Amino acid sequence: MAFSSGDGGRGGPMSEINVTPLVDVMLVLLIIFMVAAPMLTTGVDVDLPNAEAPRMEVDEDKPLVVVTAEGEIYFFEELVTLDQLRQKLETDERVREQQEVYVQADETVPYGDVVRVLALVRQAGIDKLGLVTDPLARE
Repeated sequence: MAFSSGDGGRGGPMSEINVTPLVDVMLVLLIIFMVAAPMLTTGVDVDLPNAEAPRMEVDEDKPLVVVTAEGEIYFFEELVTLDQLRQKLETDERVREQQEVYVQADETVPYGDVVRVLALVRQAGIDKLGLVTDPLARE
């Protein structure tokens, strides 16, 4: 506690607070937030390449998850729910052996439905994930 030396020798406590350290800390925090805020609100700009890829034949024994336009999910041509899909991905011998799954979704399926399926595949511990598409039609 600080005592004043003036006022005729009466040593009472000072009633002033030194706010300089507080102001310094607040200015540093303000600068950090001003720099970090634009990075948190902007997305990543991705420019996807326009390339023609040769058609790849998918083997019948490759694990394939299909999401139809109606939102139905098929695993090896068997209709399943999201819960059943996760269980099958974790227990299926072919999936465990190959550690890869191909996902094919109709173009009218909402993005969120496809992301849920992709997340289930990742949660099941599968590292290799392929997206099956149809090649662009040449005009």
